Amino acid sequence: MTTSSSQPHTAVMLMAYGTPRHRDEIEPYYTDIRRGRPPTPEALADLVARYEAIGGLSPLAALTERQQQQLQHELDELDPGGFRVELGLKHADPKIEASVEKLAQEGVTKITGLVLAPHYSSYSIGQYLDRTRTTADPHGISVSGVESWATEPAFVEFIARDLTQRLEQMNGNAHVVFTAHSLPERIISAGDPYPDELRATAEAVATIVGLEEGHGWSIGWQSAGRTPEPWIGPDILDVIDDLGARGEHSGVIVSAVGFVADHLEVLYDLDIEARARAEGVGLAFDRTACVNDDSEVLKALAHRVIAAG
Repeated sequence: MTTSSSQPHTAVMLMAYGTPRHRDEIEPYYTDIRRGRPPTPEALADLVARYEAIGGLSPLAALTERQQQQLQHELDELDPGGFRVELGLKHADPKIEASVEKLAQEGVTKITGLVLAPHYSSYSIGQYLDRTRTTADPHGISVSGVESWATEPAFVEFIARDLTQRLEQMNGNAHVVFTAHSLPERIISAGDPYPDELRATAEAVATIVGLEEGHGWSIGWQSAGRTPEPWIGPDILDVIDDLGARGEHSGVIVSAVGFVADHLEVLYDLDIEARARAEGVGLAFDRTACVNDDSEVLKALAHRVIAAG
């Protein structure tokens, strides 16, 4: 594995949302999400209850570290000593800014940013890359980035293989809903490509699997923020209600292609909340696997990192 002393050509800033690693980090984490405003006791209790429902805490921290290790391995295979992968998180330590400062102190002059999310939005991936550049610029560090991997063949094929097996288990009579984390609707009016990015993934997977839009698959959104402004819809729970009312399918398979690791928005929002909604309207429920540290997908991302540099 590449170390800081080996002075690799490029540092890779692998960025993700972040999650609490211990129970006493939940409130600071939630406060950071709320831009420094502490949550109400009721809101904090609700979040803690969701973590309890999936086993106490999210496995995201450990999974992100495994993704870092696998990406480092794949880069070392392709270009031994050429890259060093650092983690930079949005709402947990190590924060993006702290990781960039650390690299600057060690004399790094070039960073390639990769966000653990396939679909570009100025509201998400754009912000991660901007935070990297804002911190790197005063140090004279150049920053490039992988902005989208929505139709990366290895990613699409990973989802398609898993989805095919789950459709067979439901005897082909399931409707597939592709989902990603909702964002405020104002991004659409500003011309943000995020909805089109999700559609590109859905269409690529559906083409391989042989699904027809409308009857075979549709798009839903999930985990919208609890704010007064409208968020992109339809919400996955509303989609499930509609499928149950139509009575054309015996089950629903959610493919959360906007998420690449098992965490709260998948393990609770889908595996618990959406499953209960589906069963309540008479639908069998299943969900496609997340990428996590799949070697083929991480190898493909390693190639994209090299190309971006």
